[in-house]
Amino acid sequence: MTIAQEVRKYLKNKPYLLEALEKKIVNLSELSRQIQTELKTENIVAIKAALRRFAMDLQKHRRKREEKVIQLIRRSAITVYDGKSVIITNKELTIKDAMKVDLLGKIVYLLDRNELPKKTNTLVKHEKCTMIVINSPQELEATPGVVAFLTTLLSEQNVNIIEFISCWTETIIVVEKKDSLKTYEALSNIIS
Repeated sequence: MTIAQEVRKYLKNKPYLLEALEKKIVNLSELSRQIQTELKTENIVAIKAALRRFAMDLQKHRRKREEKVIQLIRRSAITVYDGKSVIITNKELTIKDAMKVDLLGKIVYLLDRNELPKKTNTLVKHEKCTMIVINSPQELEATPGVVAFLTTLLSEQNVNIIEFISCWTETIIVVEKKDSLKTYEALSNIIS
């Protein structure tokens, strides 16, 4: 295996380093020294050259991927539903109008706040939530990076996502009510 192949293999499972290389915010000399130690090789010049080439490839692919994601999101529509709650139980509940996701022994319910059962053995309960639904074109399902783009966008706004569901053309994001305006503004700035 060449040094370039070893460097790519080393970086492949380190998303934070890949992102730093994509954004050109990493000191290649320092990263080369760290990789040199990890790979136990002497040829730091080859490591740095491999990093430079790999970073250029990442930047080129990232631009294309990000442009495709943004174009897709721009053709989407946002709907906001306020007054929602999320409860997680280990027993099935009889609730009429709720979204339900069964997760091997735990059940997540997304429902209107006024539909909350009075007595429930809940593991987790989030009241005063807002659900934001992004309806996208069908290409969403075959476009890599959409979920990463959306979660990174909201993370940079310091928004905590309580629940995130991506199903076919719908992306459902549940946040606390206090973060709903920030979330809507961040998303609508991309869409409009």
